[in-house]
Amino acid sequence: MVQKKKIPLRKCSGCGEMKPKKELVRVVRSPQGEVSLDLTGKAPGRGAYLCRSVECFARARKAKRFERSLACSIPEDVYDRMEGEIRKNE
Repeated sequence: MVQKKKIPLRKCSGCGEMKPKKELVRVVRSPQGEVSLDLTGKAPGRGAYLCRSVECFARARKAKRFERSLACSIPEDVYDRMEGEIRKNE
């Protein structure tokens, strides 16, 4: 009997869709309080997930979903840096 491998699902903070974890980008707040994109998905800290699209990032930013998920305030320059990284990796 062949067992099916379980695919972990995560919810996108922008569009709200459940997608496989490997298709999403993780936004992480490190134990030191620094917020950044985690393209590997393995950095330590509290995380929120996002589709690899600028549209989902803009929705999550406007609704302050990252601030709510990560329980911290995020400066505009950090948002701008993350948006640039998403545009580069899109």
